[in-house]
Amino acid sequence: MPAPFVRAHTRPQRPSLVPEVEVLVADDVVALWEAIEDERGGPAEEPPFWAAAWPGGQALARYVLDRPGTVAGRPVLDLGSGSGLVAVAALLAGAAAVTASETDPFGCTAIGLNAQLNRVTGVTVVGDVLGDPVDAVAPAEGVVLAGDVCYDRVMTARVLPFLDAARRRGCEILLGDPGRPYLPTDRLEPVASYDVPDAAGGPSRRTTVWRLP
Repeated sequence: MPAPFVRAHTRPQRPSLVPEVEVLVADDVVALWEAIEDERGGPAEEPPFWAAAWPGGQALARYVLDRPGTVAGRPVLDLGSGSGLVAVAALLAGAAAVTASETDPFGCTAIGLNAQLNRVTGVTVVGDVLGDPVDAVAPAEGVVLAGDVCYDRVMTARVLPFLDAARRRGCEILLGDPGRPYLPTDRLEPVASYDVPDAAGGPSRRTTVWRLP
């Protein structure tokens, strides 16, 4: 999708929990959604999730910046990349390379723009990888970072088998989530928690980074 459109409907912002990173966000997501429908000439399938810094992504980004050894020198898959916040943070923390998986074409454009905004290189943007062979997208000894991916039952049912397969392959799996009911916490171990300020001015959300053992 055209970069000028994304730039025209967003502005750079530093998320509260991750001030080291700038990402393009929308002041009015509904207005952006309507603009996307006008641009496409038809209804958009989903809201522009990529135009906000979600709490799970902020928590993951904070985690890897505070603990760069988690990703330093390793290949990273950022699953459900959205704005690319986590991908950028991983590169700033020394990741060897990052594959950012995002299904929204506007989001794919935003990831590239946000990488440029933060002067990082080494990110490859791809679409939906959940149906691909795991060994093609999740290198052994790599890291899979997944922020806010268990937002509904259907997505959770798609994501978990992929993450399990990546773990068996030898990847380290980290998820960021603000307490959504679909996250299988009984299968995970917490490694860090943060109070993430709400982007819309609401109360902070206690958000946890989880590891898949």
